[in-house]
Amino acid sequence: MYQLEETFYFYILLLIPVIILVFIYNKLWQKKIINKYFNKETFKFLSPDFSHSKSYLKTSIILFVITFLVIGLVNPKIGTELQTVKREGVDIVFAVDVSKSMLAEDIAPNRIFKAKRLVSEIFNKLGSDRVGIIAYASTAIPVLPITTDFSSAKMFLESLNTDMLSSQGTSIFEAIELSRGFFDDDNQTNRVLCILSDGEDHEYKEDQLNSTINESGITIFSVGLGSIKGAPIPIKENNIVKSYKKDENGEVVITRLDENLLQKIAQQSDGKYIKGDNTAYVVDEVINELKEMDKKEFESKQFVSFKDQFQWFIGLGLLLILLDSVIFNKKTKWIKKLNLFNENE
Repeated sequence: MYQLEETFYFYILLLIPVIILVFIYNKLWQKKIINKYFNKETFKFLSPDFSHSKSYLKTSIILFVITFLVIGLVNPKIGTELQTVKREGVDIVFAVDVSKSMLAEDIAPNRIFKAKRLVSEIFNKLGSDRVGIIAYASTAIPVLPITTDFSSAKMFLESLNTDMLSSQGTSIFEAIELSRGFFDDDNQTNRVLCILSDGEDHEYKEDQLNSTINESGITIFSVGLGSIKGAPIPIKENNIVKSYKKDENGEVVITRLDENLLQKIAQQSDGKYIKGDNTAYVVDEVINELKEMDKKEFESKQFVSFKDQFQWFIGLGLLLILLDSVIFNKKTKWIKKLNLFNENE
C-alpha cells in the first residue's frame, strides 16, 4: 500500500515534452547550419572532438533528474504496518438506472449525470460506512461489491453510462434482487439500498416486487430523477443533438418521472422517497436517515503506519546532476583511443 502526499507537483512533468520539443528543434537547426556552411570533412577537421551523441545523453539525464525530483517532491509513502481495525457503519448499495431514458435533459445536465453526482456527494459525507454499486436497465449487473474504499467507488461510479447494458428497458425488481447478494449478513438490520431512477419500469409486477422487498429485509431509499412533465430522449453525435428517440409509430418518445412507483417501493420497505432536484437536500436526507439506523461493527485491515520514500528519489536526482556535471559535449578521449569502430584507420 502506498500514498502520494503532494500530487500537484506532478504538473511539473509537463516540462518534459516541452524540453524534448526544444531539443529536437535545436538539433534540426544545428544540423541545418552545419550542412549550410561546412561539408562533413571540413567540420570534422575544425571540430574533431565534437560529439553528436553526448547531447542526447545529457538531455536524457536532465529528463530523468526532473522526473526523480518531482517524485521526491510528491513524497510517496509505503505502508509498513497492517492492522485489523474495528469500525461501525451502515452497508449501503447504490442502484443506478442506466436505461436510455436517463439521457433525458429535464434535469441538468441529464438524469444519469445527476444520479452520479448525487452518489458522489453522498460518498463525501459518509464516515465508516461501506458502499456498493449496481447498474441496471432491463437487467442488473454488479459494478462494485461492498467496500470501504471510496476513491475506488468514485472511479467505478464515473464509469457508469447508458451503453453498458445492451438490453434496454427498466426493471427495478432486478436491481433489488441483485442487491440481496451484496450484504454478507442476512440478519443485519442496516441493509440499505438507494435506487436512483426516473421510476419508469417496463416490467413492473406489483406482487412480485412487494414479495421481494419483504423477503429481502432491505430498507430502500428511492431518489426520483426527472420531471413529471417529461422530456424527449436525445440522440447525439459528438455532443450535438441529431434527433430524438421515436417509437414504432414514428412519434417522439417522452419519458416522465414516475414518482408513484418510487414512493411505493420506499414505503413498502420502511424507507424514504426523495425528489432528486436539489443535490444538497438529497445528500442531507440520506445522511440523516443513515445516522438514525443501527450501526454494524465490522473489521477491516488497513495500513496505519507509512514511511516517507522521497529521499531515494531526491538522492537519485542529485546523483544524476553530479553525473551530468562531469559529462562534456565533446568526445571522451579514452573511448576515442579504443577505436571501437576502426575510425582511425
